[in-house]
Amino acid sequence: MPESMVAPRQVDLLNCADEPIHTPGSIQPHGALVFLDADGAVEGWSANADDRLGTALALGVPFTAAGLPDDVVDLVRETFDAMSDGEAAPAVGAVSIGGVDYDSVVHGHKGRVIVEFEAREETPDAVAQFAIKAHASIERVRRQKSIDGLLQTAVRQVRDFTGFDRVMAYRFRGDDSGDVVAEAHREGLVAYRGQRYPASDIPAQARRLYVLNTLRMIADMTYDAVPMLGAPGAAPLDMSFAVLRSTSPIHVEYLRNMGVAASMSVSIVIHGRLWGLIACHHMAPKRVPYSVRMAADVLAQVIASTVQSIEANFEAGLAQRAAEVRTHLVESQLLEEDPLEALVKHGQELMASTRSQAMIATQFGRTVCLGLEQEDGERVVASLPEHVHDLLLREGMQDWPENVRPHLGKWAGLLGMPFDPPSGGWCLLLRTEQIEHVVWGGKPGKIETVGPLGVRLTPRGSFEAWHETVRGRAHPWEEAILTHARMTLGELMRVSNARRAQTEATRSQLLAMLGHDLRDPLHSINMAGMVLEKTAASDTKGTLGKRIQSSSSRMQRMISQVLDMSRIDRGLALGVALAPVDLAALVEDMVEEARLAYPTIVYELHTIGPAFVLGDDSRLGQVLSNLLSNARHHGEPNQPIGVRLKLEAHHAVVSVSNHGAPIPAEAEATLFNPYKRSSLNNARNRTGMGLGLYIAQQIVREHEGEIGYRHEDGCVVFTVRLPLAPRQAAQP
Repeated sequence: MPESMVAPRQVDLLNCADEPIHTPGSIQPHGALVFLDADGAVEGWSANADDRLGTALALGVPFTAAGLPDDVVDLVRETFDAMSDGEAAPAVGAVSIGGVDYDSVVHGHKGRVIVEFEAREETPDAVAQFAIKAHASIERVRRQKSIDGLLQTAVRQVRDFTGFDRVMAYRFRGDDSGDVVAEAHREGLVAYRGQRYPASDIPAQARRLYVLNTLRMIADMTYDAVPMLGAPGAAPLDMSFAVLRSTSPIHVEYLRNMGVAASMSVSIVIHGRLWGLIACHHMAPKRVPYSVRMAADVLAQVIASTVQSIEANFEAGLAQRAAEVRTHLVESQLLEEDPLEALVKHGQELMASTRSQAMIATQFGRTVCLGLEQEDGERVVASLPEHVHDLLLREGMQDWPENVRPHLGKWAGLLGMPFDPPSGGWCLLLRTEQIEHVVWGGKPGKIETVGPLGVRLTPRGSFEAWHETVRGRAHPWEEAILTHARMTLGELMRVSNARRAQTEATRSQLLAMLGHDLRDPLHSINMAGMVLEKTAASDTKGTLGKRIQSSSSRMQRMISQVLDMSRIDRGLALGVALAPVDLAALVEDMVEEARLAYPTIVYELHTIGPAFVLGDDSRLGQVLSNLLSNARHHGEPNQPIGVRLKLEAHHAVVSVSNHGAPIPAEAEATLFNPYKRSSLNNARNRTGMGLGLYIAQQIVREHEGEIGYRHEDGCVVFTVRLPLAPRQAAQP
């Protein structure tokens, strides 16, 4: 004996999101259903099938002997013949049983064949008139050139050929909430156009079913579901594509709360995603013939195709404009000396093509702003993360660092293109905050109450407009704009790399010239100065000779620093020839040399020796010379410079100190960086390039030592720690 296939399951707040709406185990009562197994034997039927079909069904009976009308038997044969991987598209025929007209719909799904008999009230002639109207409606919709016009025309046409009291077009957002963007309704009904409905109104499993089966009809919200009967233990019948499928009781309750007695929905599916929905409501029970519903389904497909065409045309125009801007921008980047100037030159075009309201261009610490205050632009630049090589997106206040949010003002969206990361090169496009006044169709959110089905998520009892102001978000960056932004970023990065390669080649030529073509003339000038000093007949000529030597020596020192810097930049070692060096003797020699060169400066020297290290005496002399030079230039006038050498735990430690204020914390963080702002154009060290400490650090590291800074007893102290040679380190 067959038994009920309705699962004994209460749908409530805890499990409504998992409700198996595709296997309800029941159908709507205005028809009957029979289903067959893969061999064509009767596997089950709706509890009203015997009465409606005037036959006595039995499990296991072949469909040819089940008492089905001959026309339906032929449809079943066609369906079995068309089955592929257990699936077959619907086949439809009109039959009359016991004086009642039915649309018989037969389809295959998951190896079973489902035969439905849906009672039809309209005569074939009336249905034909509906079909003619529907065809004309499709042509009107197809001619629309805008999405808004398309949807407004569609709702008017669907209402015209179906007769529903209200027809609405929903358009879904990225978060799956939906807006009623078009509506046609009879007089006396409250308009819903402009209202938004939360994503929770259509749970995920319902959304999936809307994509699979694009049309669903509920003829009477007050219906009593008819259970399915089948063999004991049989698998539930998947009714995803059944026209009589019973509907979720939660959805029925939702529509009842809206005062709806009958409904039809038609999905608009684009690229496999639920893009929109045509929702039809009637305030009294209503049946729409199958063929008319199919016309509405075809109309939805035409809408989807037309939307795709409109969006494709829009994106093509956007792509053309973006390509033109990109071409002009790249041309300017190649011709302009300053990349920022090229960006600013095409700033208005960039903003127009990305629908942004402001732009910031920044590189090497310089920032140029279009459409916003300089101070605001610098705050935005300060908020950028490091080591970014792809687009940086911010669409709302929550995407910005917390410390920046209070200062953003109206700016909420950011599209950042890091066109030259090594130099801090960014092109930043900004969008303003969109203060949105949202009209919800009833207050959104889950409401717990005791409804007809117990404690549950009860659909909103009131659909009166509920207003909310949404702040802190910009209009989301469109995918097409992001695609073209990535292309622009790629072009800009290629130009930057080419510019850097050209600069590197020029620098290499310059360094070669510095290292070869200038050193020899400078050496000759230095020698001439020495001769002039020694053979001078007057003090004036002797002083002139000393100046020539001093200037040429300084130029040679600067050339050496630049060449050292170049080696470091290219990842090369400076090159040290390690041999035992008495650091005590080296320190004494360097101090004595400094005393002779600067007799007005007092040097306080304290050493213990000998102190042998494995090192390159020339390079270590370069380190000491740099530290002594720094102490002279930055120490307080008329104060001594201290030089101390001591032994500590198998290390020789040399410290050079001068009286002076502590180095500011922000400068201390970059003390050993090249080209420091504090060194460049320093009034007390006009020839300094900020390379000395950087190179000194590299030399000390190649000696496996450490160099550091501290402030102690009113003095700036630089310390060099080097490991003692093995023989001396082993001595007690």
